[in-house]
Order: sequence, then structure tokens, then C-alpha cells
Amino acid sequence: MSIQENRPETVSSSRSHGSSVLPILAIMFGLLLLLVGPLFVSSLLHTRETEVISRASDRLSTLGVLEAISQASREIALIVEPSVVHVTTEGYFERDNGRSGVYASSGSGWIYDQNGFVVTNAHVVSAADTIEVQFSNGERRPATFIGSDVRSDIAVVRVEPERLHPASRSIELPAQGDLVYAFGSPFDFRFSMSSGIVSGLGRSAGLVGLDQENFIQVDAAVNPGNSGGPLCDVYGNVIGMNTAIATGRGSSVGEEGQFAGIALAIPMRMIELVVDQIIGGSEVTKGFLGIQMSSLEDISRRPVREPMHHVARHFRGVGVPITNVPAGNPAAAAGVLPGDVLISINGVPVPKIDIVAAEIGFKLPGSTIELGIWRWNVELEEPEKLTIDVTLDAMDPQSLYQNQVVYLERLGILELATLTPGLANSLEVDWTPGVYVMEASSRAPISKGSIITDVGQQSVSSVEDLYYRLKQSGVPPIFRRFPGGASAIDLEVLTPEGTVEIQSLPF
Repeated sequence: MSIQENRPETVSSSRSHGSSVLPILAIMFGLLLLLVGPLFVSSLLHTRETEVISRASDRLSTLGVLEAISQASREIALIVEPSVVHVTTEGYFERDNGRSGVYASSGSGWIYDQNGFVVTNAHVVSAADTIEVQFSNGERRPATFIGSDVRSDIAVVRVEPERLHPASRSIELPAQGDLVYAFGSPFDFRFSMSSGIVSGLGRSAGLVGLDQENFIQVDAAVNPGNSGGPLCDVYGNVIGMNTAIATGRGSSVGEEGQFAGIALAIPMRMIELVVDQIIGGSEVTKGFLGIQMSSLEDISRRPVREPMHHVARHFRGVGVPITNVPAGNPAAAAGVLPGDVLISINGVPVPKIDIVAAEIGFKLPGSTIELGIWRWNVELEEPEKLTIDVTLDAMDPQSLYQNQVVYLERLGILELATLTPGLANSLEVDWTPGVYVMEASSRAPISKGSIITDVGQQSVSSVEDLYYRLKQSGVPPIFRRFPGGASAIDLEVLTPEGTVEIQSLPF
């Protein structure tokens, strides 16, 4: 009896013990999952990552795309580097406080042809008394200044024409997105190479040191020291020359900031036009259209009369309003009128005045260009679009720098000429880059037969260079009618007797 009565108790005790064990097992299993689960998941993820890496590696080994790109970059370096040079200059300076000394600077350049001509930026060599060129193989040679065009920041120097590797060139403009490679000596890291893409074309950065801008914009790393180095395409052809870094509007050429993703290069078509004239021993001449222009912003901000009020009221688009067309100039002869809006040159849009100046100024006199014109038809009271062919004339520097011409004439310096090798031969004088004084009065500070080689310790090799250097130096001040006063600018002059003198001109 007692046994039968105790069985239920035994069963109940067993069930109670079992029910208390199950939660413990569940807790232990949960703890085990917490410990082992992440390890299992991590192992699974690692296995999957290994499989992904392996498959990607197999695909790269099969395709070889990146290796092909890398190999192409190496080949471009092998092609271009022997034509790149490092340019070192030294010069003597004097300051207003009487202190003087010798300074050194450097930049880059590239070999233009087998005759020893090397192209660089004008601001790299403009203040140089001595120039040295270093090649990629370590060889160094002295270089002679041949000439420059300071408005485009292009200069030519020359080395002994032996054992040279001239760069191959292309005047074809790149397209936005094209791969490009910049060479030079950034921060004196000589014969460096960087890559990027073409970010834009026809750029103007508002640089103080340049008067005409029509740059290729790239995002390749370009820093101080790259100036004058070549910009190349994917075939190793030089398509431009590194010139400036746009770190802010109003920057000066030669006063470069550090790389900020925007670098600017002069297109090869501009370089060849200037360089071939310098090498050929002729004065650098540029095309002249003969129009006066304004901006759409200026037209819209102020009251205007006919014919400009039609532009303000009716023109909607991108272009440059033409405010005046002086008689006797190429544009007037071709039928361009005041009140027209210039919208393109040879099919290239012209949104800014400086782009117009660059497109015209870097074409030779005698070239024929096609102007895209917007014109308001008064009779029909609607706009019309025209194309007008214009044959360019030669630009006269005196017409661009009238204030500087008058300033020199008041000093008695009456007639100047670019001293080309041909002119030097006819005058029976030794040729040197500079400006020859053809006529001067007896009271002039510089005598007839002298050669002006430097203005403000900056080299000049043409009449245009001379006027431009004077203008950039603030000569003459716009608020002073006649020269004279406390300020002065120094000119380096080779006298007819063969001596070098520093002549101070008051202003």
C-alpha cells in the first residue's frame, strides 16, 4: 500500500526535475550560440570573401585591363621623359632700399626640335641672366634666351643641338574626359609625371600676368615647378604646356599656389604659332579683328541706346555684344555692325571677351575666320543669325598700348622696332633679343641706336613685350597726365657703344 501510494510522488519528482533542467539546457544552448554563432558567421563571410577575391583575381588575370593601362602609362613615360628638361635660372636683383644680390629659380621645359630649341613659360626665364637646362639622363647644358611672347607666357631658349630627343606634338584639341599626363619638376622633384583627365576647354582664370587666356583645364596634379612642362595625350604627343594653377581668381603667373584640382595648360596650336615665329627670327604677329566689345552683364545693368538696347531687350543666350566697329578695320569691311552679338568663331562658342581675344589673337594675319552673329532685324522686328567671313589683319601693338606710346614719346623716345636677326643684319649690329630705338630726341634718356633688353628686371624681346611690361608695372599712372615724380622704372639698355647701362625712367 505504501509503495503504491509513493509512485505518484516519484513520478512527480522526476517530472519536476526534468522541467527544471530544460531551461538550463536552453540557456546553455543560447550561450553556446552567442559564443559560436559570430565565429561561424565570420568564418562563412571570410569564405565568401575569399571566393570573391579569387574570382576577381582570375578575371583580372584573364582580362589584363589594369595591367594594360599601367603598361601604357609606363610606355608614355618612356616616350616623353627624354624630351622633358629641368630649367634653372639665376639673376641679379636690386631693390629700392639699395639691397642687391643673386637669386635662383627653376621650372620645366621640353625639346621642340632637333635644332636645340627648348620651349618653356616666359615667366620661368623672364628675369634670368643665366639659364641652365638639365636633361633626364642628368646631363646639364647652358641655354641662350632666344625670345618670348609675354602676353601668352611662351618663351624659347636654345641649347647645343646634339643628342636630343624632340617631343612629338599634336595640335588636335583634346575632348573633355580624355586622359592626359603632365610632366615637370613639381617642388623640384625633377622629371615627375602625373595623370588626370581634361576637365574643360577654353578656360579663362583671370590671371594677372596674362593678357590672353584660352586654357585646357585638367585635374592632373600640377604644382610650382611644373610650369613650362609638357601636357601629353595617351600617345605621348605634347598637346599643351603646363602654365598655371587656379587656386583663386586673380592669381598672378609665377605666384603659384599648390595643387587644388585645377591646372591650366596652353594648347599646342597657340604654342606653335608663337614659337615658329620666334624661331624663324620674325616678330610675333597676331590676328586683328577690329571690334570693341562689352559683356551681357554690363549691357543689362545700365541704360543703353540704339543699337544696344535691342541686345538688352531681346537677346537670350551666350555671346559677346559688339559695341563699336571702327571704320577701316577687318570687321567693318566684312559687314559686322555695332549692336551685333558675337556668338561663335569658327563654330566655337565665345561666352567671354577674353575668349574672343584668344581665338583671334592666336591666328596669323591673313587668316579667314567665320563669325557667328546674332543681329536684330529692325524691319522684321525679329532676330536673325548670320555667318560672316572676316580676313584678319595684323595687330598693331601701338593701338593696344596708346598710353605707353604717349608716355615714351613725351620722354623723347619716338620710334621703336623689334630687333629681329634680319633687322640687326640691315643695321649692321649684333643681334640680341630686345627692342631697337630707331628714333629719339636729344633730350631722351635713351639714345638712338640703343637696344632695350629688360624692363623692371623682366626680359623683353619685342615692342609688344616692352609696352606690356610697362603697362604691368603701372606705367604711366592713369591719374598723372605727364611723366615725372618720385616713382621710376629701370630699363636695361645696350648702348650703341656696346656697354650695358641701367636707365631709370620717371613716371
